[in-house]
Order: sequence, then C-alpha cells, then structure tokens
Amino acid sequence: MMYKTEQRNILLSFLKENPDHMFSVRQIEEALSEKNISRSAVYRNIAELEAAQKIKRCTKNGCREALFQYYDSTSCRTHIHLSCKNCGKIFHLEGKAADNFVSEVEQSDGFEISRGETVIVGVCRDCRQ
Repeated sequence: MMYKTEQRNILLSFLKENPDHMFSVRQIEEALSEKNISRSAVYRNIAELEAAQKIKRCTKNGCREALFQYYDSTSCRTHIHLSCKNCGKIFHLEGKAADNFVSEVEQSDGFEISRGETVIVGVCRDCRQ
C-alpha cells in the first residue's frame, strides 16, 4: 500500500512530465492505473496540489469536466497560455506578442491581466496544417 505522499509525488511527476497538457481526473486515473492509485486518491491529491499552487484547474469551452495542469512557478506564472482545443496542448504566449497584448488591453480597457491565470483558446499550428 502506498503512502499518501508517494501517491502525491507520482501524480505530480506525471503532470510535470506533461506540462503542455491538461488532464481530467479520469484521464489521470487511467494514465496512472498501473500505479494502483484510486480515483479518490487522485481527487484528494489534486486538491492538495492545487492548494499548494503546484497545479492549476482549468475548464474548456463546452466541457463540464475540470482539467488540471502542472503549474511551474518559474515560467507558467508569468506567461499567458494558449490552449489548442483540438489536441489539448498548452503553449506560452512569448515575448513582444504577450507584452503588446497586455499593454493594449490595459490601455484600451483599463483592465489588468493576470498573466499566469489567462488562457486563450484556439487551434495550434500543427492542428491547422
């Protein structure tokens, strides 16, 4: 039998290995099925990791299920994210494009964007080809 800490480490390792994807609890449970981690253990550890700001909860348009993604403190918290609605990959909006977008919204609407919490949904280059 695994200890709760070991289950949490396995779950966090899985999410760290897939930082450009968001997963539902069901998908996480399936991916970790060989590790004998139950759905209740996934839910419990997801809650703890979310509270510790190691992962973040997201939703996709048209989907009721919560999705979870590894939240790297050094890069994700300072980037706007682009989410492909076809393949599920997550990308960082980099450099001047992000700065220009944030500046334009702040100047035109007076709205301050929280970069690390912002997700723009669309279709990535690979899926469009």
